[in-house]
Amino acid sequence: MNDKCPGPTVLSPRRPKLGQHFLRDPHICQRIVNALAVRPAELLVEIGPGHGVMTRLLAHRCHKLAAIEIDPALARNLRSEFREDARVEILEQDVLHTSFTDLCERYQARDCYVFGNLPYYITSPILHHVLEAWKSVRHVTVMVQQEVAERLVASPGSRAYGYLSVFVQCFTRPQILFGIPPGAFSPPPKVRSALVDLPVSPRYPDEAPFTAFLKFAQLAFAHKRKSLLNNLLSSFSRSEAEAALEALALGPRIRAEQLSLDQLREVFQRLCL
Repeated sequence: MNDKCPGPTVLSPRRPKLGQHFLRDPHICQRIVNALAVRPAELLVEIGPGHGVMTRLLAHRCHKLAAIEIDPALARNLRSEFREDARVEILEQDVLHTSFTDLCERYQARDCYVFGNLPYYITSPILHHVLEAWKSVRHVTVMVQQEVAERLVASPGSRAYGYLSVFVQCFTRPQILFGIPPGAFSPPPKVRSALVDLPVSPRYPDEAPFTAFLKFAQLAFAHKRKSLLNNLLSSFSRSEAEAALEALALGPRIRAEQLSLDQLREVFQRLCL
């Protein structure tokens, strides 16, 4: 591989005070549970159970439920409530420091289903962490801000299409299932949310430079107002970048958001392999 190709990125988000909008609408909760493609015998991992509103419903849908809660007080209350339920285990830990591979080994499961109501401020890092463990994760369904949901499913050429779209679509086939109004949460957020389904199906699972490609995609989308060529110049010479684009019949003014995932991959292969 070309040694000028970008390497992997380590995500270290700054955490504000713990805070989340907890689901409270029983109709929405049941609608969410009904939408999950959970298999009865599989391991279900819930991210951020909070007060356990969804946990109570989810426990009846799976063989084993591991609920990851970072807030000590919430985790303590949940452990007390579910102490006699053999199906549920409350894990007081940070999901970003949780190994899904280790979780599957712990519960003797080949893979798991991940569900969560993701805090807005850390949605992207959590999605990165979960999907990078794709060999141990069969399916993901999450509640996110509506604007983020639209980015996950965005197509090339749309304003919402960007690096997060490329990353998620490399691993999954995302679909917005339905919107969730602010009033379904306590406290109500200022924006709408959506339930997004992410069945895991990596597009390039056998390619050794997969991580490098994702880093390359970050470079390509680094400055959305700039052309792809100008973004590439931070890591490649002008002659190299222009030659790669010309070979693929891509004009010098084309922007990364105009390229399909396969086209972006072709540019990466020209420059890095």
